[in-house]
Amino acid sequence: MFKHILAFALAALPVMGNAGDVTGTWRTATGETGAYLHVNLAPCASDAALTCGTIVQAFNATRDDLVGKLIIWDMQPDGENSWRRGRIWAPDDDKTYRSSMELRGDVLRVQGCVAIFCRGQDWTRVN
Repeated sequence: MFKHILAFALAALPVMGNAGDVTGTWRTATGETGAYLHVNLAPCASDAALTCGTIVQAFNATRDDLVGKLIIWDMQPDGENSWRRGRIWAPDDDKTYRSSMELRGDVLRVQGCVAIFCRGQDWTRVN
């Protein structure tokens, strides 16, 4: 009986893991100038247990050096639909912040914080 329960639990793991899957391409919120980005989230090259994000497209951007840059790195899973203790680079002010993410369906709430002050965006899944 125990073997059957264990086999069922192991078989269900891939299905259960999909609920908190943030891999893929995300559209950032539109900034004040009308610019937005597409960011590909995937396991970090240095540690597959962490999540990193690379800018894959920039729309209406005033900078032409954004594509290929890392914007999120070292996000650690913190439950099924949240990540913490990562870092995020904000291209608009060229600063790096402590960061967290929370998945809510096809919306990803991304926040960057300095001390107790945080700002965030809702990103939507592209694919």
